[in-house]
Amino acid sequence: MVKFSEEQLAEFNRLVSRYPEGKQKSALLPVLHLAQDSFGGWLSAETMDYVAEMLQISSIEVYEVATFYSMYNLKPVGKYMFEVCQTGPCMLRGSDDIIAYIGEKLGIKPGETTSDGMFTLKTVECLGACGYAPMMQLGKHYREHLTREKVDAIIEECRSKAANMN
Repeated sequence: MVKFSEEQLAEFNRLVSRYPEGKQKSALLPVLHLAQDSFGGWLSAETMDYVAEMLQISSIEVYEVATFYSMYNLKPVGKYMFEVCQTGPCMLRGSDDIIAYIGEKLGIKPGETTSDGMFTLKTVECLGACGYAPMMQLGKHYREHLTREKVDAIIEECRSKAANMN
């Protein structure tokens, strides 16, 4: 069963307290981030139902939000998620080629995770860094002016970090 720890529950209460009494639904976005971070990096149906119960709203209200925004993952994701922008400016600068190259290099398609659970490739809408196209988000950081060589270096960097954590 999905349940926040005491520390996570304290954060949940802090988030909800930002909003007026009876308007707890306003905390949905940050609470979904908390839930995703707390329960393995993705939002299962059980997790979304738990969030709905905690916020005293219907499950469908949570599903509507979680399925709308690309920042929420609805299935398990890899340790490193390559979120590659695929909108106009990035496309004009070669994001389609970068997406294809990452897929070829890792043996996955957009929306898939490598069998070792290390990498997920995700295509997303504008990340607001059009002047640095093609680009992607990796965790909390942007990787810009992507080339095949830069992608190779990023993959190697991630593998090296993962090896040093073990």
